[in-house]
Amino acid sequence: MLKATQLSVGSRLKPLDLQVGAGECVAVLGPNGAGKSTLLAALAGLLPFRGHVAWQGEDLARIPFLQRGRRLAWLGQESWAEFDFSVRDVVAQGRYAWGEDGRGVEEAMALLDLTHLAQRPVTQLSGGERRRVFLARALTTAAPIQLWDEPASSLDVRHGLEVYALAQRKAAQGSCLLVSLHDIRAAYRFSRVLVLEEGRIQGDGPPHEVLSADLIRRVFRVEATFTTSLVPELPVIRS
Repeated sequence: MLKATQLSVGSRLKPLDLQVGAGECVAVLGPNGAGKSTLLAALAGLLPFRGHVAWQGEDLARIPFLQRGRRLAWLGQESWAEFDFSVRDVVAQGRYAWGEDGRGVEEAMALLDLTHLAQRPVTQLSGGERRRVFLARALTTAAPIQLWDEPASSLDVRHGLEVYALAQRKAAQGSCLLVSLHDIRAAYRFSRVLVLEEGRIQGDGPPHEVLSADLIRRVFRVEATFTTSLVPELPVIRS
């Protein structure tokens, strides 16, 4: 569903090949500056890049603007709100490419625990609440390709876990998701992990195979001890 060939962005992302199919939910890991956000933004067509990107088998450059909004949703790292639109109005913006028909708005707000905040101005929300609003907007697009850049940042434990579970459900329904993370432990909730370092792919595959003690040491510069006391093969990070 999403394919990149020799994709690069200046010095931030070295030429790489990547393919993610329908039903896949991929965690993107890497230290600060590894290229995670750059990769997602380039795949979304939000940055100039070299190489080739295709959505659902069609060259990105040939997909009309409104069609892009129906095929892919991008959640950026920041959730700034400068205007006091209501929560419901912001979530409904996700239907712009569909003629603002309002479909799925209430469902998305319910999924992200926002119904009770529907009429609250987004400028009066906490950082975590705004994060859920923008994620709900991405869901409302009903786009089959979803790129989420650190969706659980600023969320409490409950809502963070719910976001990861939601990503899995979307994949089970046939969507294609790439979700960037900083938490190595959270990557074990995904069936596939992509590890970046200095703009290059250092690992790609099931987390229990890719996230070895050696890779964690090389890429993240920390020691990982694997234990079965809580969760099998969960890395315990030691600085």
